[in-house]
Amino acid sequence: MDLDVFIAAHRAEWDRLDALLHRKRRLTGAEADELVALYQRTTTHLSLLLSSAPDPALTTRLTSLVARARSTVTGARKASWRDTARFFTTAFPAAVYRLRHWWIPTAVLSTVVAALLGWWIAAHPEVQAAIGAPDDLRAMTRPGGEYETYYSSHPATAFAAQVWTNNAQAVAMCLVLGAFLGLPVLWILFQNMLNLGVGIGLMSSAGRLDTFLGLILPHGLLELTAVFIAAGIGLRLGWTLIDPGPRTRRAALAEEGRSALGVAIGLAAVLFVSGALEAFVTPSGLPTWARIGIGTATELAFLLYVHVLGGRAVRAGATGDLDPSDRDATLPTAA
Repeated sequence: MDLDVFIAAHRAEWDRLDALLHRKRRLTGAEADELVALYQRTTTHLSLLLSSAPDPALTTRLTSLVARARSTVTGARKASWRDTARFFTTAFPAAVYRLRHWWIPTAVLSTVVAALLGWWIAAHPEVQAAIGAPDDLRAMTRPGGEYETYYSSHPATAFAAQVWTNNAQAVAMCLVLGAFLGLPVLWILFQNMLNLGVGIGLMSSAGRLDTFLGLILPHGLLELTAVFIAAGIGLRLGWTLIDPGPRTRRAALAEEGRSALGVAIGLAAVLFVSGALEAFVTPSGLPTWARIGIGTATELAFLLYVHVLGGRAVRAGATGDLDPSDRDATLPTAA
């Protein structure tokens, strides 16, 4: 291939394609057809160039030109702040609201389990002895002990980042491992409830349950709600493998998986708020009633957000999945 002759023969087409791609106004129908035709020709030119006479400068120019043209032809779009707003006002609350029949029972049953574990530990000294030595337990539960100093043992900002990271990992594991029939989710949930039950039981046996609840509730209401939502949706994802409904198993798992991924992103923001409460409100010098009031108000605001925005979005047809324009087209299948 004579590169100079090749460039002279097709330079006008490349320049015209570049001009169409830089056009500020909307293209007319004829211009759009011309752009598609030039895109196809330039793609062929690039292929010939790569196979016969790869010139670095020309290859770079045509590669960039083809990539920009492909983006225009296929209608690719960039994420915008409007997408972010739509996610937090529609997709995320819709996914949480739609699957409330999974995470609300999960929350109720888990809370009952934690309470029963706490009662069992508090009522049986032999169980407490199996948890730790008497001196160690006293060091944990006494005034100014480990349960209280834990929340002020590190700088608030570093502690908030650590708490957010740990909780986000637990939530992500619940959602991801739900694909394994939900069994790992049950184990993660039990571990969380066991830790809570141990705290309730030990502090109750020391006559300081009110202090413990004053430390847990300001941030724990929102934090545990996020864990319950993740666990419930993880269990729903596992159940999809067993009963995909009228959809194919692959399509059902893809839809619920995309929805779960969106929930994970939304819960990361929720856990950021609970981590801030745990770092700045829980160890603060505010009265117990004020700290619990802040935690309760935050929890009620989140539940109201899910109920109002999520309920409205679900009634409008939203499921928490990607927008239809961003999903692959599906073909109808016979039942």
